[in-house]
Amino acid sequence: MKGTRMTRYRRAGLQRGRIELRQLLRNPKELSGHLTNVAVAVAVAAFISEDVPGTGIPMAHLTLAGFAAYLLFQVGLVNLPQILVTEREEGALLRLRATPGGIPAYLIAKCVLVLATAVGTLALLLLAGAVLVDGPVPRGAAGWLTLLWVTALGLLAVVPLGAAIGAVLPNPREALALIMLPVMALLIMSGTVFPITTLPVPVQQVASVFPLKWMAQGLRSALLPDAARAAEPAGSWELPMVALVLTAWAVLGFLLAVPLLRRAARRESGSRLSARRRKAARSGAVPA
Repeated sequence: MKGTRMTRYRRAGLQRGRIELRQLLRNPKELSGHLTNVAVAVAVAAFISEDVPGTGIPMAHLTLAGFAAYLLFQVGLVNLPQILVTEREEGALLRLRATPGGIPAYLIAKCVLVLATAVGTLALLLLAGAVLVDGPVPRGAAGWLTLLWVTALGLLAVVPLGAAIGAVLPNPREALALIMLPVMALLIMSGTVFPITTLPVPVQQVASVFPLKWMAQGLRSALLPDAARAAEPAGSWELPMVALVLTAWAVLGFLLAVPLLRRAARRESGSRLSARRRKAARSGAVPA
């Protein structure tokens, strides 16, 4: 019986995910945000002419590999929390409480949406980079395999964490401000757009605690030749450490996300929803 119920929830979640993906593809405003990110990354790479210090590898290649990691990170840790907070404010969690299996199906749908968005954005970035600025592509079967597992494990590391953040953020108007400052700090600290070895050692040590640094390092190993290892702090790709850190963040994210989402759903009520709408109307965020 339990297995049948979970199969039904999974089917409902996949169906909802396909519907949300179609809605995204038909929404020019949302699509333009992802396309703009790709365009910015390619434009930045096009203006970089020097090589990575100590190698003959174009700095533009390292920058594109770093942007690839950042775009995956952004989808899970910036876009997803905003979606969750917005839909919570609109009463989605309250409606799901009254639907058998609503919360599991909802989470599966969001995983489908985030996975499709992240993979599509990554593919578009690599294709545009290769065509427009002679950007890097995976080298042989080993490179493609590394690209796949780093992408998959990187998303597992940030999507649950993004869901946990979305469960506790106060409202959509404050969500972006609260998220973007630490995310932009990590973008600079993690060696995504320039070699991390140019940063002070204490900054490198702080960055090594967070998943973005390891996502970027793993994608560089898939996209750049082995000579680029000279620009890594350890002089190697450290792929076992990449897998270990990303797995640890994935486990931590799931341990945080599940109870926080359940708590957020339990706290939802018609009176809370009405109070939020009245407050938004008074502030002018929505029509009274």
